[in-house]
Amino acid sequence: MTVSISKTTDIDACLALRFEVFVHEQKVPVEEEVDDLDPVSVHFLAQDEEGKGIGTARVYEVGHIGKIGRVCVTKSHRGTGLGKRLIEACLEDLRARPHITQAKLGAQNHAIAFYEGLGFTVIGDEYMDGGIPHHDMVRAL
Repeated sequence: MTVSISKTTDIDACLALRFEVFVHEQKVPVEEEVDDLDPVSVHFLAQDEEGKGIGTARVYEVGHIGKIGRVCVTKSHRGTGLGKRLIEACLEDLRARPHITQAKLGAQNHAIAFYEGLGFTVIGDEYMDGGIPHHDMVRAL
């Protein structure tokens, strides 16, 4: 199976995936899924060999921190390593920005071990986002 990951300006394709995973599957309220960060973010889109969207993520800057967010993979492609590849694409993009020294993300609690495997460390207390327990995680670039 050939999968490509690239930067995209097709935010609608990314939103469609986010709605599929977060809103429909995980029951995140739709008004919490769309925010004012989409226009200022760099979006990544993973596509299968037929060009169908199967995963997405976004990055944006807050000072010297690169924030990774809205990471999702469709059910059909979970467990294939695609999530790891999406995070690696985000990290590569952030490393190319000399003023960014740290990556940060909000991990759903069930995904903490996944992100720890990619070098992230939990910081702070648990919080709720979209009705789902999360922890912030960081890693140096």
